[in-house]
Parts: sequence; structure tokens; C-alpha cells
Amino acid sequence: MATTIEDKSQTSHGPSNPASAASSSSASSRQLLLGLFFGVLFGFLLQKGGVAKFHVLIGQLLLDDFTVVKVMLSAVVVGMLGIHGMHRLKLVELHIKPTRLLSNIVGGLLFGVGFALSAYCPGTGAAALGQGNYDALAMIAGMIAGSYLFAEASGWISSHVDPIGDYGKLTLHDLVPAGRAVVILASAVMLTLVLVAIELLSKR
Repeated sequence: MATTIEDKSQTSHGPSNPASAASSSSASSRQLLLGLFFGVLFGFLLQKGGVAKFHVLIGQLLLDDFTVVKVMLSAVVVGMLGIHGMHRLKLVELHIKPTRLLSNIVGGLLFGVGFALSAYCPGTGAAALGQGNYDALAMIAGMIAGSYLFAEASGWISSHVDPIGDYGKLTLHDLVPAGRAVVILASAVMLTLVLVAIELLSKR
């Protein structure tokens, strides 16, 4: 159940005068620059973490190399604590994606097939291309083509696929009888223990 965050200064509806229009334009430019900065940082960290390498990604799919799982679980723990910490301080708003079972299952299967066939996902593919792995170009071309087809079919998907198993905006906090902070901290501890277990078992 993915979430996105948005600077609270961006939640106002449309400018009502030239001054607010200029302010909105400045805020949009700031948001684009922040997106560029964090995108470059994300790609840099992916590359330094080794998850832009073909043999590392294939090794994960074959359960021979758990670098990808360790990097991703670490990112989930840090991101979860960071985002919810900022939300608690009222610095950001949470934008929770709806849980739609059929859409999530079909999308996950398509993503998995593409990952298995190319050994790249969108993020690692871009990082791989940046480090000179030109085989990632085929995956990126497929990603662009798939994005276009999805955009063209989005109306049909919204009316025929999304309603099947649509549970709305659910989070673990909504399903577990505990406070949000408790759920977050317990999840962080659990994922950290999984990371430790993976690290210990992979050394054997």
C-alpha cells in the first residue's frame, strides 16, 4: 500500500491573484528541483548499493544473492520512520493509494514478469544505464511502451478492473487494533529483525 507525500504548502486550490500565481509557480519550481535532487540521490545510492548490476539482480531472483532485499528493506524502514515522523510534525501530508486487489495482483504479476525477463526494474534500469550498462535500454524502451499502453487503457481499467476488490485507502493501522505509532515502531523492529536474520543466514 504505497503512499506519496506532498509539501503542505502545495495543498491550496488554484491561485486567486497574480501574487499567489507567482508564489505557486515558485513553489512548483522548488518542487521540481527537489524531485531532481532526490531522484539523482536515489540513483546514486542504488548504484553504490550494487543493485544496478545485472548479476546482483538475477542473483536475487535465483535466491543466491540477497543484496536487493537488504537494500529495499532498509529503505522501507528508513522511509517509513521518516515519512511518518514528518507527518506527525505536520510537515507533510500522506496520500494513501487505494487497495484494489485485482489491479494490485495483475500489476504485480506484470511487474514481476518484466523484472524476471530483463533483470531490471524502472529504478535499477535507469541506474544501470547511468553506469554504462546499455542492455538496460531494451528495458527502458519496454517501460515507455508499457506506460503509453497503460495510459491509453486507463479509462477501461478504471471502469472494469479497479472496482474488483476495491477496499479503499487501507493501511496496516486500520486493520490492527493499535495506535499508529505502535504499528510503525513494531513494523520497523520486525523488518530490522528480518534484515539481521537475512544477513546472518547469507553468511553461512
